[in-house]
Amino acid sequence: MKSNREREKKRTVRGEITAFLSLVFVLLVSFILALTESSMIQTSKNQKRMDVDRALYSVFGEYQKDLLEDYDIFAFDMSYGNGQFEEDLLLNRMAYYGNPGIEQEITDLQLLTDNGGQAFREQVLAYMESKDGIDLIQNLVGLSEKWEEQEIKGEAVSEEIDQLIGQNEEILPEEFDGITEAKKSGLLSLVLPKTFILSSKSINPAEMLSAGNKESGWGSFPQRSNTGGVKGKVLYEQYILETFGSATEPHGKNRNLDYEIEYMISGKSSDEENLRSVVRQLFCFRLAMNYVYLLSDAKKQGEAEALALALAAVALHPEAAEGLKQILLLLWCFGESVMDLRALLSGKRAALMKSEETWQLSLESVFRIGSGEDGMEGMDAEDGMTYMQYLQILLFMKGEEELTMRTLDRIEQNIRFEKGHSHFHADQCVTKLKVKSTAEIRTGITYSFPAYFGYS
Repeated sequence: MKSNREREKKRTVRGEITAFLSLVFVLLVSFILALTESSMIQTSKNQKRMDVDRALYSVFGEYQKDLLEDYDIFAFDMSYGNGQFEEDLLLNRMAYYGNPGIEQEITDLQLLTDNGGQAFREQVLAYMESKDGIDLIQNLVGLSEKWEEQEIKGEAVSEEIDQLIGQNEEILPEEFDGITEAKKSGLLSLVLPKTFILSSKSINPAEMLSAGNKESGWGSFPQRSNTGGVKGKVLYEQYILETFGSATEPHGKNRNLDYEIEYMISGKSSDEENLRSVVRQLFCFRLAMNYVYLLSDAKKQGEAEALALALAAVALHPEAAEGLKQILLLLWCFGESVMDLRALLSGKRAALMKSEETWQLSLESVFRIGSGEDGMEGMDAEDGMTYMQYLQILLFMKGEEELTMRTLDRIEQNIRFEKGHSHFHADQCVTKLKVKSTAEIRTGITYSFPAYFGYS
């Protein structure tokens, strides 16, 4: 009986919990719910970041294919082919690729043409550095330094020829008529090889990027340092020589300029003007170098003196012998320089420093220059320099920004005319982008975060 009552009493005892334990329980449940809520919010944030990253990857994956295939440059066309520079086009594209419900603002935007084409030049150097190294950099630097000095001397020699001919015109024998008239007729027509077909293509300089009419990005991005150093300049010029056409090595069929490298050097509106400008620079350099050699060659000076004495005697002006000798030496240099240019424009090599073996023109042949009997072509000097190597020296002397923008001129024009993308603009091509995104995680909770992507 007693044991039954005890068992019944035990069954009727009520459970109880202290206030402290209740508080602990509430806090524990709240903590678990808070962790769950935090996890859900963080997961949602990560999802939004992934959405934005996916959209950026997709947008940058739509790079302009012709830029990559022909010029090894990554950039996407922000106008998407319509030629309109509108920020909304890019934002709508990102929304299309997976950003619904996310408000976005473009905080930083880098275009291919910003800062004098800095982004373009950085990609060119990165591409060229991935290839074989460039040798003889120091030789190129030395030649470029010598070039300016010799070009100035060549101009002086050319002016001296004109001055001496003008002062002695009345007593000059008729043998001088052919070359003096040829000199007056124009240098370009005189140096072009017989088989050379001069291009008549031209452009409107006002429509070029280098004229200054271009869109601009905003914000800031890290920049590669020393893009204009010696190595950078040589690599960039090597890229130009490999990628673009010249008078001796044209590229492409439907480009609106054939002599593209000459354009980058001279910036004129037509192939003919650009070639004339480059030929003038090459000629002045060769004229000075040839004159230096001629003054050191006693045998050739003796030939000039003997002929001058004979011509002065025939003209009954023996006192003019010394002046005639100087004119003969200068015209001999002039004729030799014409032969050098003919060789270069024929795809041959011209010796940098002349010797008895590499000197091409006899004194008697000088008087045939520009005449009907002039069928002479320049010789190929075995250890000489090609036309393209001479162009590289001229490129090396150009300013970094000027050369970069003229390169972009040609790329833009080639993609328009050769590839048929008439609305393509290099100043609407994006290389780097930063955006600020604001997403609604749940009612009353928003999340703002930055995102960045760029071609390196």
